[in-house]
Amino acid sequence: MYPACVTTVEILLRYATPPTEEVARALARARDVYGIRHLSFDSGTRALRVEFDATRLNAATVTKLVREAGLEIAEEAPTTDSGRLPIAPEPPAA
Repeated sequence: MYPACVTTVEILLRYATPPTEEVARALARARDVYGIRHLSFDSGTRALRVEFDATRLNAATVTKLVREAGLEIAEEAPTTDSGRLPIAPEPPAA
């Protein structure tokens, strides 16, 4: 359990090519970095969701850690208010 002063943030990073076994192992080691809370892949959308403590890390540092692990990041994907990847662009307001 994390202390109350933790500010949890999620970022979604879309990757260009699926991670190899070597990259997956390197990312597993990245979870040992203090402040990284959770990593999960969504192969359907080719995205990596990273939950981290924003009092310890920022999105640029997390993205750098992921790149250093060997995952080729295509873009940082937007999230909805629920933290989920948008399935399709929302239609314009009427």
